[in-house]
Amino acid sequence: MDSFTFRQRGQALKEKTRARLVDRHSWKLPKQTSSIAPPYVWTNADQDPVPEDKRTWSSWAFIGYWYSDLVTVSTWTAASAIMTTGLTATDAVLIVLVAAICNAIPTVLNGAIGADLHIPFPIAVRASYGYWLSYFCVVTRAILALFWFGVQSANGGTCVTAILTAIWPSYARLPNTLPPSAGTTSQGLLSYFVYWCIQFPLLLIPSHRLQYLFWAKTVLVTPMALAMVIWITVVAGGQGDFFYAPATVAGSTRAWLWLSNLTSVTGGYSTLAVNIPDFSRFSKSRGAQLWQLPFIPIFKTLVGVFGIISASASKKVYGVVYWSPLDIIERWQDSPGGRAAAFFAASIWLLAQISVNISANAISFANDITTLAPKWFNIRRGVVLVSFIGGWALCPWIIISSAAAFLNFMSAYAIFMAPIAGILVCDYWIVKRRRYDVPALYDPEGIYRYKWGVNWRALVTTLVVIVPLLPALAKKVTPQNVHISQGLVNLFTFNWLYGFFLSLVMYYALNYLWPDQTTLIPSVVSGDAPIVRAVDADVESGTTQDEKKRDEVTAELGIASAKEGGDISIT
Repeated sequence: MDSFTFRQRGQALKEKTRARLVDRHSWKLPKQTSSIAPPYVWTNADQDPVPEDKRTWSSWAFIGYWYSDLVTVSTWTAASAIMTTGLTATDAVLIVLVAAICNAIPTVLNGAIGADLHIPFPIAVRASYGYWLSYFCVVTRAILALFWFGVQSANGGTCVTAILTAIWPSYARLPNTLPPSAGTTSQGLLSYFVYWCIQFPLLLIPSHRLQYLFWAKTVLVTPMALAMVIWITVVAGGQGDFFYAPATVAGSTRAWLWLSNLTSVTGGYSTLAVNIPDFSRFSKSRGAQLWQLPFIPIFKTLVGVFGIISASASKKVYGVVYWSPLDIIERWQDSPGGRAAAFFAASIWLLAQISVNISANAISFANDITTLAPKWFNIRRGVVLVSFIGGWALCPWIIISSAAAFLNFMSAYAIFMAPIAGILVCDYWIVKRRRYDVPALYDPEGIYRYKWGVNWRALVTTLVVIVPLLPALAKKVTPQNVHISQGLVNLFTFNWLYGFFLSLVMYYALNYLWPDQTTLIPSVVSGDAPIVRAVDADVESGTTQDEKKRDEVTAELGIASAKEGGDISIT
């Protein structure tokens, strides 16, 4: 690069930075020519069907994706935590297995939408809910993703604390200068900031290249997790008595606890049954995503068993039950060799935490905000926004430390995901028999407008499913102020299963009795087109590499149109 070109680019960057600071319209993304939406609809390439050259996810990529999502600290602790309710280790393992199957089936069924049509969830949901009502689903998922991104990031700070303490033992005694109202300590806030700085550049990896991050996690986490379980079991001289402890409950109480724990473990991953088209749209083939079906139960159950074994062995070794692997790592900080082991183990758990936050929360929010505000956001801008809003504006460390009622509400807020997942499955597989008109999904006046942009069948189904659960949701948030019947309490204990299956059956019944003939098309209308290029669009100019090359060629021919500030406005 010669000095003239360098100065020219520096000047252009300076002018663009000045425009960003003084003119909000300079942030607007141009409507890209790759869009299959009608000319009067503003969209950008990240919403379009994935072009063939970006369909890079093989069956191994999906296996790596679920390894990333399930081999985590939260999955490790979920099974062993079940035992604190009075159930046995056998109960806990069976609950995790059944919950994993409940997660896997709708995930694979909804994943077919992305694998077949290569469209993300915010676009796919328009076929069942209607063009405008679909925004309710998009906003609902965006709120969940934003909230849990912050919470998962705050938990990731714990990994950083273990890493820094292993390097500098005095870090464990870092003086706290923050008031109690801050919800954290100076050490905790510094660890969180370091975690955020490590996570931020990884958020910018394009979705079709994330499988490399997932494989890095797979290669590193597997031996580390096995080593931790084997080590603590050997030191304990076996699994410990805790592993064989009998149940402390019986009869109907045990049955309701079974359902309650099943719902809790299933609901923790309920959003992924909805999110999955965001990733399966990058599938190389229609069958690649089917490998999710066996590996979700395998990974989830094995990690749950690891958690139970380590918790039981920790009671024998330390005299205290440690549910989290990070609690065990903390006990290694009293010797040089222990600190070395703590450093490597905590670093790998840090990678695991970042990976699941990207796959489960950041990409989901980015897809949602891109659909809600395509003039201003694409995928890359979306992950930047969630990193600041979810990571800092929400102050997640305060939520974790003091907002118990808010945490309870957001945990139960997942009840909205069950009917969405059920309706998606029913609409694609049963009602429309896998026949969607993809270009019509991008047209507010197309066949998926229904009436006023609302499919009343989906609306009625969602209301019928959710309304009976609202009293129990209120009780979960403020148990002292809300009093409801035991029947409603019992209904809430299996709310995800209730919501998914009732919505599926009811939506089918309404469509059987009052079908919308205009949406029942005889064959699939594909969204594939030679002009479609998406996913790695430039965050500032909004143009893809292909468009840039095309413009350079036309400029050389002397027929390029005038461009201001490096942006192209296409109407």
